[in-house]
Amino acid sequence: MTLDDLLAEGVPPVVAILRGLQPHEAPAVGAALVDAGIRVIEVPLNSPDPLDSIAALQSEFGGTALIGAGTVLSVEAAEGLHGVGGRIMVTPNTDPQVIAKGVQLGLEVMPGFMTPSEAFAAINAGARRIKLFPAARLGTSYVKAVKDVLPRNVGVWAVGGTDAATIGEWLAAGCEGIGVGGALYRPGDGAAQVGEKARELVTAWKAAKGG
Repeated sequence: MTLDDLLAEGVPPVVAILRGLQPHEAPAVGAALVDAGIRVIEVPLNSPDPLDSIAALQSEFGGTALIGAGTVLSVEAAEGLHGVGGRIMVTPNTDPQVIAKGVQLGLEVMPGFMTPSEAFAAINAGARRIKLFPAARLGTSYVKAVKDVLPRNVGVWAVGGTDAATIGEWLAAGCEGIGVGGALYRPGDGAAQVGEKARELVTAWKAAKGG
């Protein structure tokens, strides 16, 4: 299963960022997200025992959702993610070696960029999708300007300050999707609370696309 496959199925173009998730919470929180329709899940590696959470999510939902890690900063971290069955690798920066390793391992890579130079460095290292971070500080007009010079086959995802209220604006600006962190999950949030926020996000996405 790839991100292309999920998007072709009509899955919401949303990455759930579960920073601070603990392994014992992973199955219930993952179920809440998948039940709401969100099927791309990222556990940042600065969370408690993140590889254990990723392994638990992969075991439970790997057949229906794309599970992986964020804040991947090294080749060793990419290898660790691959070792527990993770499928998507998100970074906050543009490190050609890390990106290339992710591509070599068959991971879906989504490196973070701010400038056009960083965007092209990520693309040259093998990325087909890149994340604009911090998106809310830069705004939708910045996305439009950057996309004017990027290859048409490269998807831009907005991350940082994104939520249900703004998903329509990011998509209208040309983003392929968004990643949502604190507006969807904060450490200690229960599965029911996460599920409610996820449903609000999916509803906002449907409204934005006219569905």
